[in-house]
Amino acid sequence: MASYNLPQHILSHKSSVSKSGVMTLAGFGIRVRMQSGHLLVDDGVGTDRHYTRLPRVGHGLKRLVCIGDDGYISFTALKWLAAQNACFLLLERNGKIECVTGPVRPSEAKLRRSQALAAGNGVGLEIARTLIDAKLRGEEQVLREQLNSPTAADLISGFRHKLASADSFDVVRNVEANAAAAYFRKWHFLSVMWPKADGKKIPDHWRFAGSRQSPLTGGPRLAVTPVHAVLNYCFALLQAETRLCLSALGLDPGLGIGLHTDTANRDSLALDVLEPIRPKVEIWLLNWISSEPLRRSDFFETATGNCRLKSSLCKKLSHTTSVWRALVAPWAEYVAQVLWTASKPKRENNLIRPTRLTQQRRTEAKGAVWTPRVRLPKSEHLCPGCGKTIQDQSRECARCAVATATKKMLDAARIGRLIANGPEAQAKRAIKARKNVLAQHSWKASDQPAWLSQELFEQKIQHRLANVSTSDIRSSIGVSRGYASKIRQGHRPHPRQWLALAKLVGVV
Repeated sequence: MASYNLPQHILSHKSSVSKSGVMTLAGFGIRVRMQSGHLLVDDGVGTDRHYTRLPRVGHGLKRLVCIGDDGYISFTALKWLAAQNACFLLLERNGKIECVTGPVRPSEAKLRRSQALAAGNGVGLEIARTLIDAKLRGEEQVLREQLNSPTAADLISGFRHKLASADSFDVVRNVEANAAAAYFRKWHFLSVMWPKADGKKIPDHWRFAGSRQSPLTGGPRLAVTPVHAVLNYCFALLQAETRLCLSALGLDPGLGIGLHTDTANRDSLALDVLEPIRPKVEIWLLNWISSEPLRRSDFFETATGNCRLKSSLCKKLSHTTSVWRALVAPWAEYVAQVLWTASKPKRENNLIRPTRLTQQRRTEAKGAVWTPRVRLPKSEHLCPGCGKTIQDQSRECARCAVATATKKMLDAARIGRLIANGPEAQAKRAIKARKNVLAQHSWKASDQPAWLSQELFEQKIQHRLANVSTSDIRSSIGVSRGYASKIRQGHRPHPRQWLALAKLVGVV
């Protein structure tokens, strides 16, 4: 009886963890559990499964991002992540946050109380004006430097100057909404590059960035174009990182300061604090779509027209979480500092909050100047022909480069034929043919020397012409290069040309 060996799964230790400390899970039957003190992760689709086993030391994991809703994570795995200061994010492809867990920080009642009172004592309005001012400043920069729209930038600048006199949250929201409408109008017809191979595979409205307001919802949710689908997903990552930053500082991410109205199951404060970072995400996306094409294989369209991201692209975008966290951390500390100052009498000395996220106070205490150093993530370099990933210094992949070179040669040949058969070339050939016919008719056999007969030409002249260059034959008798080549190969020319050829080969 033949024996059957079960396939052994290969477990990797750090292959699935990116340099930024992010591991992204996607597929069906996702499992995150503990085994012998190690975190065991299993994801994938069908037989294409990925198994990763991480120890407690040296794993490098900071964010465990899960895309999908088919699977489970055990309590012991959550405890393992908390002990390792790693966070768990459960996201949808459309940019919706299902769950965010992170290390638990001790909260301070005074800070939370000040946060709850900020919407009514003027502190929240001051924070809202500062946050929206920074956002509008960023949108103005995008319009001037990226979209080349100085008129719209001046309009945004006018809205920003109105914030200084805003005396209520309704005024701030109205200014922000009007500025956003003017800002995203310049995005609508922004063209998007696609590989030539994908040109016939995409819907027509995917060729442009499109409106920020989806026709399916009337808002940004359920985007119908790839550009806004990517924006929604990146904003979800930014929201998750903002929530973690606020929790680390002892704030309640769901208790807003008045800018975003309190709604069930919404992180109102996180949405308030991330506003200044939105233009940074948009600058990064604009640089991406202006320099690199998108791929049809990274997106799919549902039956209702909603544009969704595929798992491969979600995994790549999830690696940007560390960048968004570094950008939003100073703003989270700013909000915590303002709320903390408002909760303390001015006569007290402990008005300075520690900067746990940026370590700004520690840097300044050492006499150095703290400056944020954040490098935006680099987009993937793709072949404009087929969409294959290529090296940065390459223009096309090898296959498309050969196809492009062949096409150029064929185009050059076609242009050459068009020139050769054009009216000017035909006119020149007609003049030359007429001249040749007149020369033949004007020639008389009596003008030929008696000794230069046909037999003498065939016996003493014709075979010697094979050793004479085509250019010499052409210049001696005034014929074309093709006709001179035929003479070298044995063609017998007109008798009027025999004497010149005899002199050329030295018979005369």
